[in-house]
Amino acid sequence: MKSTLHHSESITRRRFVGQTAAGLALAGASFSTSRAQSANNKLNIAAIGVGGMGAGNVEKCAGENIVALCDVDLDRAAKTLNAFPKARRFRDFRVMLDTMENEIDAVIVATPDHTHAVATMDAMRRGKHVYTQKPLTHSIWEARQLGEAAKTYRVATQMGNQGHSSEGARLTVEWIRAGVIGAVREVHCWSDRPLRGTRFENRLYWPQGLSERPQGNQAIPKTLDWDLWLGPAPYRDYHEGYVPFNWRGWWDFGTGALGDMGCHIIDHPYWALKLGYPVSVEASSTHINPETAPLASLVTYDFPAREAMPPVRLYWYDGGIKPARPPELAADEEWLVDGVLYVGDRGKIMHRSHGGMPTLLPLSRMNEFKRPDKTLPRVRGSHEQNWIDACKGGSAACSHFDYSGPLTEVVLLGNLAIRSEGKLFWDGPNMRVTNNEAANQFVQREYRSGWKL
Repeated sequence: MKSTLHHSESITRRRFVGQTAAGLALAGASFSTSRAQSANNKLNIAAIGVGGMGAGNVEKCAGENIVALCDVDLDRAAKTLNAFPKARRFRDFRVMLDTMENEIDAVIVATPDHTHAVATMDAMRRGKHVYTQKPLTHSIWEARQLGEAAKTYRVATQMGNQGHSSEGARLTVEWIRAGVIGAVREVHCWSDRPLRGTRFENRLYWPQGLSERPQGNQAIPKTLDWDLWLGPAPYRDYHEGYVPFNWRGWWDFGTGALGDMGCHIIDHPYWALKLGYPVSVEASSTHINPETAPLASLVTYDFPAREAMPPVRLYWYDGGIKPARPPELAADEEWLVDGVLYVGDRGKIMHRSHGGMPTLLPLSRMNEFKRPDKTLPRVRGSHEQNWIDACKGGSAACSHFDYSGPLTEVVLLGNLAIRSEGKLFWDGPNMRVTNNEAANQFVQREYRSGWKL
């Protein structure tokens, strides 16, 4: 059921004809400007989900025209709504796009994971540029569909893994590809999520490892449209244990610690080593169940040789477990809460999550380190500004869907392994597990009646 704060009737959807944009810097990425921008060369931007991460995304786009804001929870969205009083307000993104299709150039999607794909696809079909929060989608199949749609509709795209725009990310890629530590055959990636804080606190950032849904019949807050919040997910009764934040650990809505943090942490090695699709993935974890992701997991990906690079084994750790502390670290030197460790034939590199600056191990190697030449283009301003520049006809945004779609597929493949038994052999081009048919049920999910991609 569609609902909105306005009572305007939906307009007929128009067919969009893309225009080719010039100056693409990244191979395989193409887009066009959907229409001419406003007279002052500012984009008309709409945002879907503006109470959490979306609030920050909108704020960083405030130099453009924020023309529409959509959120199913008016109370949580109130700060952003009040900051842009001229923007029209909606609850249902479908009604917003129908009503204002001719007035919108670009759309920010910052909803919970389970509605990323449906909102993003609806915007792209109308020729709108899109910035979608990480992980790009809730399922592998959705990620593949969005990547193909971005090519079809030729719009500027960006996934919200902001560390991809950082100087640290570029330095890491340049050092790895320059052979600073030789050939890399082993990578360790880790996050403390769903834990939060120091290792002595052991408190959950959001719940995981639960085998049963919350009990009790709770009244839906008057400011929340619960049916719209559920979107394409199966119906269940409202409970405060899901919203506004704790949905992340529930399989119907979120993608667990791996989905939440993998697009940040796995991003850099995926880019630096040109990893592509793995040939297999295997997981070990605390107890698994149909409702939530486990409290902690260890996922092992095996990637084949690529170009002149050898095969790579990549390990993912979450829930507070992480790889053994490198012997190159002194007792008084920090072993990161979350980060990446690259093991090469001639040394090791380590960095934090979210675009952390790389460092050689032992740290003393940095004193006389001759840094390789900078070969990658640098991002001007924020991750959002990088997307805005692309929307206006500049080079493709750095985490466009041609890149971030396959990255998301690899991240979410780890969840297939977590939810299955034994090693899974993966046919990437065809999106299929070849040795465990039961695991394929998690490649694509079934949408609730009334919703489609």
